[in-house]
Amino acid sequence: MVGNVSEIQSEDTPMTKSLKSPNGRLAEKIAVITGGATGMGRANALMFAEEGAKVSIFDIQDEEGQKTVDMIRENGGEAAFFHADVTKDAEFNAAFDAAFETFGPYNVLFNHAGTIIVKAMHETSAEEYDWLMDVNVKSAFLTCRRAVQDMSANGGGSIVITSSIAAELGYALESVYCMSKGAVLQLARTISTEYRDAGIRCNAICPGFVETAHGLKEIAELDAAGQEWEDSGMAATQGRICYPEEVAAAVVFLASDEASFVNGNATYVDNGWCAKG
Repeated sequence: MVGNVSEIQSEDTPMTKSLKSPNGRLAEKIAVITGGATGMGRANALMFAEEGAKVSIFDIQDEEGQKTVDMIRENGGEAAFFHADVTKDAEFNAAFDAAFETFGPYNVLFNHAGTIIVKAMHETSAEEYDWLMDVNVKSAFLTCRRAVQDMSANGGGSIVITSSIAAELGYALESVYCMSKGAVLQLARTISTEYRDAGIRCNAICPGFVETAHGLKEIAELDAAGQEWEDSGMAATQGRICYPEEVAAAVVFLASDEASFVNGNATYVDNGWCAKG
């Protein structure tokens, strides 16, 4: 509940300060993006930089990662690429250390690294399960574990984790993927409660189908298995495919001071699909 009118401060709040910034909504932010080389990760890296952030990109795709950095620099932004398999402690910790040396303490993390398996549950091997959970869940745990320690020591920050509409809805042929995205959604919620008093906000972004190589491959594999997402399925659920920049715009908001009181949320970027049920 809002307090008495006399208690309401007239000076700038974090949100109004960010809105007045002439240098972008993420001016003075230092960001780390895992899985930032291509697709939604690249779209976010470009938009983060456009909004004033210095951006460190972690990925295993060296050539594409450097290409994203070059795109940012060509537009006057600041960015650096660091090779990192985020399922491996030594690699991602070395990347975090190098990013710190390059830009200083970071206050935004976009934990985006992830993948998918489209396969019937009874045909999914234990090895495939382990691999997907490593890439989607273990990496989020390891990355966020490092981030909450660093941010707690440096005044706080904002973490955004890529979950999915599949976190709370079930989809045929995506059992392990749905499990993994439910897990990272819960990770975001628990970080928001455990580290709020350290000045850390954590939210999840939950897209539907997005027009990236990853998203289009998923649709093609589902259609090859007898589903109809490219035609009637898409029209009936989210209306049309989502553009990666539409997801990036939501992530920028969550990362910015405009979202200073937004914490522990699942933000759906799905044109009403989840609400429709």
